[in-house]
Amino acid sequence: MNENSSRYKRVRGVDKFMTGVFYGIGGFFILLLIVLAAYIIVKGITSIYPGVFSFTSMGIGNQFFNTIYLVFLSLIISVPLGVAAGSYLAEYARKGRLTEMITMSIEALSSLPSIVVGLFGYLVFILMTGMKWNLLAGAMAVTILSLPAITTTTRDALAALPAHYRSGSIGLGATRWQTLWHVLLPACVPRIITGVILVAGRGFGEAAALLYTSGQSTVLNWANWDITSPTCPLNVFRPGETLSLHIWVMRTEGSMNPHSVEIANVSSMVLIIMVLGFSLLARYLSRKLDEKNKGAAK
Repeated sequence: MNENSSRYKRVRGVDKFMTGVFYGIGGFFILLLIVLAAYIIVKGITSIYPGVFSFTSMGIGNQFFNTIYLVFLSLIISVPLGVAAGSYLAEYARKGRLTEMITMSIEALSSLPSIVVGLFGYLVFILMTGMKWNLLAGAMAVTILSLPAITTTTRDALAALPAHYRSGSIGLGATRWQTLWHVLLPACVPRIITGVILVAGRGFGEAAALLYTSGQSTVLNWANWDITSPTCPLNVFRPGETLSLHIWVMRTEGSMNPHSVEIANVSSMVLIIMVLGFSLLARYLSRKLDEKNKGAAK
């Protein structure tokens, strides 16, 4: 009895110690994130000057719009494709070598360096099509980087659902497609949105892949809404420099600009706030949809 008691105390002590270690590691990374974000935001605030948020060559308004627009274009392409691919792998694909090969290819694609994707995008979307740098090519490059994460997240979310979700729906007479569309995917929405948040954050901060595809120039006329015009903000076939690229340009080639350092600092601050705001909004919507689904289930 004494031996069991001492062993129990030793196990409890080890458990408490390791719990403290893991809490310490988690707290360290949270603190590091807070300090880094606070430093960037403070540097950005202190670098604000009149006209920095304008839609002129001395401001970052055009680059801010390009960033939002490019990520939006990327998501409307990658989310349907990624969810469809993940659903196929989880619900329809037969277990075998072909499925394993597809899964391995997706995992390999997710580890590709963004500069390689940028060069591939430059070859396929620019040189082979005969076009100049444009937003659509940049969105396609970001889509290539985003697809593996959305596909894997969807597949894992569907595979993790309890079996009674499927059996209950099919037992009520629903087809496999109806079960997937009306039961399984709604139950996976929170996890899928998490994947979308991750890929959107990567899209906001991507620079290497866009360097060779979307270009480093932006000439917009906000009074021109002819979508075929190269100066129309909504034209997807025009060059579009994003905030992440603008930061790089201001710290390298943009040294002739008298406000290059300030512009880079403010751009970094806006990028951090934008990613944080998007993440909070997406998680709020995810929680609301999850509560709605649980309420409907009751």
